[in-house]
Amino acid sequence: MKWLTAAWIGLACLICLLPLDPAWAQAAQDPTSATTQPAANPVLPDITVARVGTQDVSLSLQVLLVMTFITLLPAVLLSMTAFTRIIIVLALLRQALGTGQTPSNQILLGLALFLTLLVMMPTLDVAWEAGIRPYLDGQLDARAAFDAAIAPFRAFMFAQVRERDLLMFAGLAGSTGYAGPEDVPLHILAASFLTSELRTAFEIGFLLFIPFVVIDLVVASVLMSMGMMMMSPMLVSAPFKILLFVLVDGWILVMGSLAASFRMP
Repeated sequence: MKWLTAAWIGLACLICLLPLDPAWAQAAQDPTSATTQPAANPVLPDITVARVGTQDVSLSLQVLLVMTFITLLPAVLLSMTAFTRIIIVLALLRQALGTGQTPSNQILLGLALFLTLLVMMPTLDVAWEAGIRPYLDGQLDARAAFDAAIAPFRAFMFAQVRERDLLMFAGLAGSTGYAGPEDVPLHILAASFLTSELRTAFEIGFLLFIPFVVIDLVVASVLMSMGMMMMSPMLVSAPFKILLFVLVDGWILVMGSLAASFRMP
């Protein structure tokens, strides 16, 4: 499916950070060519990462940097998508239900990932068509492909970010203002977006907590009026909260409300 290819966005970002020069590959295949035709960029040195017996295992510094960026890439991409708001709301919902570790963390993460993919599908499609596919076809260089691929993500983040958060991080960076949205640096936009998502997620979580807190209060009052003060109100209210959540088809309501809470650019 087409959405599977959107994973190449991360690869394109990585390539932009470490642009390759054709002379490097030529020098690797023909060592004598380095003396007759110098490369435009110096080749990064090799470093020894292990020792097997009497042999040293060396690794190019460029490959090591690529591997490092690959480990950080999922966290970066998730911080620039709808995942943050969704996973926080689901975690607060589980806490409001009082079901402990049910659903498990793996189930919540899987549900959050699939809902994030559903929300981000238009953005991923635009990034693929505008940046990644032309780069793979050789129509754009790495820098132009990165700018084209990141533009839909910037538009998505701008649609969710609060102006107050953006001004705060701009002030921390020592900036007095920007002429337009395109002048805002990506790191300031990402930090502002993440902060705005945290506030929005907690606002939604607060609204989800209200009906379950009311049930807890009612159950606690009934138990005290019956003189059953030694019985835990949480133990009695948990079945009623689960019953209420199931009767109103709560999962559908929460998922639909979460998906509709994002403003599309």
